[in-house]
Amino acid sequence: MSRQPSEAEVARRYRAMRGAMGEAGLDALIVCGSEYTGFGGGVRYMSGFRIVHRYSYVLVPLDGDPLAVFPSEARYVGDHLDGFVRDQAFADCPGEWMANHLSAAGARRVGVYGLDYIMCVRDYRALQASSLEIVGFDDEFDLARAVRSQEELAMVRETMGINESGFWAVQSAFRRPGVTQAELMAEAEAVFSRAGCGRQTMDMVLWGTHGSATPEFRIPEHETPVAPDDLLLYSLEVAGPSGYWVEFTRPLCQGAVSDSTNLLLEAYAEYYELVPKALSAGQSAHDAHRTCSEPFRSRGLQLGHVTGHSIGMTMIEHPRIGDGVEVELLSDMVISMHPHVLSADGRSCMYMQDTWRIAEGEAELLSLVPMKVFDGTERR
Repeated sequence: MSRQPSEAEVARRYRAMRGAMGEAGLDALIVCGSEYTGFGGGVRYMSGFRIVHRYSYVLVPLDGDPLAVFPSEARYVGDHLDGFVRDQAFADCPGEWMANHLSAAGARRVGVYGLDYIMCVRDYRALQASSLEIVGFDDEFDLARAVRSQEELAMVRETMGINESGFWAVQSAFRRPGVTQAELMAEAEAVFSRAGCGRQTMDMVLWGTHGSATPEFRIPEHETPVAPDDLLLYSLEVAGPSGYWVEFTRPLCQGAVSDSTNLLLEAYAEYYELVPKALSAGQSAHDAHRTCSEPFRSRGLQLGHVTGHSIGMTMIEHPRIGDGVEVELLSDMVISMHPHVLSADGRSCMYMQDTWRIAEGEAELLSLVPMKVFDGTERR
C-alpha cells in the first residue's frame, strides 16, 4: 500500500477543489490521470490511487461522494484498494459510462482536469457527444492545490532529500575510470528505487565536449566513457513515496569549462542572487520571470524554455513562471526554477534546476547543494 495523506489533508483538498468548482459553476469535475510519467498526479492527489498502467479518472460531484473510474482492461493493473476513494466503477469505455452517470445525476456543466493533454481520445469523444457541457479546468485545478499544507511540505522536503542523494551518488562515481553516462545515471536511479520512488522518475542529461554542453536533452549514452572535459548536467526529476515531485540539476566536469560556459555561469550566479526576492509572496509569476531572466537577456543569451513552474503531485502545474502569467505567488506555493540558457550562437547551454518554497520577504531554497560546477572530488 502507498503512503496516504491524513483524513484532515484529504478533507482540505476536497474543500479547496469544490470551492473552485463552485466559482466556475461546475456540477461535477472529472480528474484525468495517465501512466505517462508525471501525468498521474491529479488522480493520486484526489484519490490516493497510483496508476501502474493505462489511465484512470476521479469523478468529483459538487455535492456527494467521489468515484474512481477505471477502464475494464485495467481491472488487475494496480491495487484498486490503494487509496481513499472507495466507490469505484470499471467500464469498457469510461467516457461513455461517466457521461451516462453524470446525466442521470442531473449534471449539466462538467469540468475536466487533463482535457488537453491527458484524457483518452475515445473518452473525450463519448463525453463530447453527450448532452453535457464539457469545459477545461486545468488552471483552476492547479491553482486550487498550489498552496501546500504543512503536511504536503514535509513530503516535498522528503523528496528533495532523496533527489539530493541521487545527485551525490552520481557525483561520487563521476571519476570512476571508464564510467559511462548511463552507468552514472544508474547510480542515481538505484538511490531513487531504494527510497520508494518506483517509476516516478524522469531523468535526462545535457552534455557536450570541451567543457561545454549542447542544448538538447538526451537519454544517457551507454557505450562511450565520460571524457575528462565532458560537461554533464543530469536533470534529476523524481517523486518520492508520497508522490510529490522535485527537480534538481548541477553541472559536472573534471576539466576546465569553456569560455562560453563561463559566461553562462556568470549570468547564472547573478540569477541566483535575484531569485529569493523575485519569488517572494505577492509577486506575479510574470514579474518573477522578468526579474530572473534579466541577467541572461542583458548578456544577449537565449532562453530555451519556461523559466519555472509550480510543481506538486503532477510534475508541471500552473502557474508557469513566464511572460504574461499574472498569477500572484502565495506563501507555501512550491516552484521549480530552471532557466534553460543558451549562448548567443545557440551552441552551448547551462541548466540548473532548484525547488523553492514561496514565503514572505524571500523564498526558501529547499536544496542544500551549492550552485557550482562539481568535478567529482567534493564531499557531501
